[in-house]
Amino acid sequence: MTTATTVLYCSDPLNERRADAHFAAEARQLRAAGGSVALIDHDALLAGDAERAVARVPAGAGALWYRGWMIPAERYADLDAALRGRGARTAVSPEDYRLAHELPGWYETFAALTPASRWLPVAARERPDADRLAALAAALPAGPGIVKDYVKSRKHEWHEACHLPDLADRPAVHRVVSRFVELQDEFLAGGIVLRAFECFTGPEARVWWRDAEPRLITPHPDAPDGAVTLPDSALAPVRAAVEALGCRFVTTDLALREDGVWRVVEVGDGQVSDLHRAVDPAALAGLLTAG
Repeated sequence: MTTATTVLYCSDPLNERRADAHFAAEARQLRAAGGSVALIDHDALLAGDAERAVARVPAGAGALWYRGWMIPAERYADLDAALRGRGARTAVSPEDYRLAHELPGWYETFAALTPASRWLPVAARERPDADRLAALAAALPAGPGIVKDYVKSRKHEWHEACHLPDLADRPAVHRVVSRFVELQDEFLAGGIVLRAFECFTGPEARVWWRDAEPRLITPHPDAPDGAVTLPDSALAPVRAAVEALGCRFVTTDLALREDGVWRVVEVGDGQVSDLHRAVDPAALAGLLTAG
């Protein structure tokens, strides 16, 4: 007998018996597709109380996918440990989650397909050292760049805390990176990443890979409404990299560079990748429940 797919969703902060509103439609579609839903307390998990976070997960639930808000890699490991205490586990191991979720984990595998990057471990709220930043920038191709942490950028504060017009401009690099760290505050993930800037045309596409197969192609969550298409020539090298990475549920964000080459802008764990507002959540539910 086939065991139903069970997915962990974040509970609504105002009602622990139902899924967070952002994921509620997806949870309904998952049930309609024959899957089961279990709820975790995301706030409790981030606060370090993993046991309380999983208190509503049925004992003996087996391997569980997660679909919800981002979880720092350390807290994800706590989640897996707490689930194991209840006879369950995460379907994506903590090691694979970190690999796909944080740039230093996936970068080497995708290095030929994505902008050149260098990184530096930095604690939250730690003021970055100007000399170390300059050395990091010097290891990249001359020209502009961007700053992000191991997981996210602040592209909506483009000039203030993201774009580096000239990687050789030490004072400007230090100023923008320092502002980025300040705005990230306690949520800075892992450290500082400097990336070479590449000029892209048009919206990004998000490819959802399950067991190294491209199961779903959607617009990036920040893209305007509308269908997206990718040529097979764009997917082929990405498929090889996803296979080499070896993680079960991965997203890759692709954009067309101004010279006509498709590039990987970002890689992520599919469990914490957001779905574009125009995409039917049944498509994602079907991806998770499919064999």
